[in-house]
Amino acid sequence: MNPQAHLLGRTMIRQPSAELVTFLSRLRSGIWIFGISSWLFGIADRSIAALMDGYLSALDIAQLFTASFFFIGWLFLKPPKLF
Repeated sequence: MNPQAHLLGRTMIRQPSAELVTFLSRLRSGIWIFGISSWLFGIADRSIAALMDGYLSALDIAQLFTASFFFIGWLFLKPPKLF
């Protein structure tokens, strides 16, 4: 019997290999880091666009607040460390 498989009822369930778990963990962390840079670019872009005409309108403030809110939300989605 395969040491990575467990008998559950009548079906065999294979456990993922350590290499797969490591790869998926690094992929998840990489996507999260890419998201941080994307949100920071978006906030910087909205800030520059808002200040180009010399004053902040209510729409500019709402866009900056929304982008900042989603960025903070993205920070809370940090994947857990497995190793």
